[in-house]
Amino acid sequence: MNESQPQFNAPYRGRFAPSPTGPLHFGSLLAAFGSWLMARRAHGQWLVRIEDIDPPREIAGAADAQLRTLAAFGLLPDEPVLRQSERGDAYQAALERLLAQGDAFLCHCSRSDHADVGGVHRACVPGASRVDPALRLRVPDGTTVVFEDALQGRIEQDVAREVGDFVLRRADGLWAYQLAVVVDDAAQDISEVVRGADLLDSTPRQILLQQRLGLPTPRYAHLPLVLGDDGRKLSKSSASLPVAEDAPVATLRRAWLALGQNGDALAEAASVADALSSSLRHFDPARIPRDRTLSFTPA
Repeated sequence: MNESQPQFNAPYRGRFAPSPTGPLHFGSLLAAFGSWLMARRAHGQWLVRIEDIDPPREIAGAADAQLRTLAAFGLLPDEPVLRQSERGDAYQAALERLLAQGDAFLCHCSRSDHADVGGVHRACVPGASRVDPALRLRVPDGTTVVFEDALQGRIEQDVAREVGDFVLRRADGLWAYQLAVVVDDAAQDISEVVRGADLLDSTPRQILLQQRLGLPTPRYAHLPLVLGDDGRKLSKSSASLPVAEDAPVATLRRAWLALGQNGDALAEAASVADALSSSLRHFDPARIPRDRTLSFTPA
């Protein structure tokens, strides 16, 4: 069993990292606001990264629209925005290191080859051959990662059994999220990762990669995932409407309440600046719900 301990003693550096697959919805804003509050409360820095490594899923202009929405809510990064689409050389260097260590390998399997075991890759299909093989991380039997999440508590995952050898570079040549996020969190000296609980199951894979690459492990806090009134994740829900930039204070109040905070603190805020200033004075991380999901009711 591998129990991970955060390795950062440096000043607080947090981030918000959306994928440009559409406009920011309320769940995205909640993650941005929550991570911003945690960083500002610690007198730390808050960064924004655009995770644009999956062109087939991206919408033209979405990244710039997301940045405009963040600005409309006063959530401005302390450093220039990093775009993953410009970081291929860094991912390639990490991949070559893993290959040299024997931690990564070429995989000629197709997705259907492991469909009967839920896609969990434990061994390549004998004789499989593709002109475009993927590259995977080798995850030996018994590989278990344990870490303490600031909101969700102790998390333990048997990565070998539940995930298997996972993809680092896809068969279509695109970089996998797990590798890119680990490389970029280290490059940006991210000490605290505050994000939605939909990414909680990915964290053990990222910690495993950090260890294989000799990179520091940030501290993690996974905020409740916002569900629509139909019980589905907002990005897949009928409630996945863009946040209203024409009423930012009202929307910030709703996000504030969703984070479990005292509603009276923002009741008199007349502007975004007022709302953010008051939120910093009254923010209490201990009030954030420890649930993995919370329901969303359209305004």
